[in-house]
Amino acid sequence: MGGIGTVRVLLADDHPHGREGMRDILGGAAEFEIVGEAANGEQAVMLAADLAPDLVLMDINMPVMTGLEATALIKSIDPRIKIIMVTVSDDITDLFESIKRGAQGYLLKNLSPSSWLEYLRAVALDEAPLSKELAFRMLQEFNGGSGAGKELSPGGQAAARNKSQAGSETFHTALTQREREVLEQVALGGSNKQIAENFGLSEHTVKNHLKNILQKLHLDNRVQLTRYALEKGLVKD
Repeated sequence: MGGIGTVRVLLADDHPHGREGMRDILGGAAEFEIVGEAANGEQAVMLAADLAPDLVLMDINMPVMTGLEATALIKSIDPRIKIIMVTVSDDITDLFESIKRGAQGYLLKNLSPSSWLEYLRAVALDEAPLSKELAFRMLQEFNGGSGAGKELSPGGQAAARNKSQAGSETFHTALTQREREVLEQVALGGSNKQIAENFGLSEHTVKNHLKNILQKLHLDNRVQLTRYALEKGLVKD
């Protein structure tokens, strides 16, 4: 796997069989090196601080400290560490909360090993897109929530418009037209391959655009790009 080298991985799952399953999957790919294992969220935070892994596979439901709580703490210690939530459920609420706390994505435990490895490689290369459903939920969050009756006061609406306009001005100043188009596609859940096909570009060109966008906006990954685009009102529901 060119471009990323060895990916140092920390496993966090309170069930020994769960950690064993993850070991078996990663054992089939030479580019992943398991550097530590945690049986609860608190251990995960301590080991992440000591070992500085590239990637943490984090079970959502763990004793002492949940995976969600551990994710937030790890990201506050070292935001460069990528965290993938591992769960048996595709409950959108848990997955959305994971993204809000800084996770780069999620994996279902019942997926095939090949699907796991494909996804983790994409995460390591910052190519794993958010699902469109999660992107929509994030958009609702930035728009003040999805609950009925949640309306801004006239003053709040004016403040929101001013914030949006100010953000848009900064956005337009920083990025080229093509970069804005690429960012919009990222926020809509597009992969590099899909974006390349949509604009008639090579995947290499799309990667270069994403690199430039990240540098200009001082962001680190696709999740942060998506949140930026949604917060600035680039993507409409």
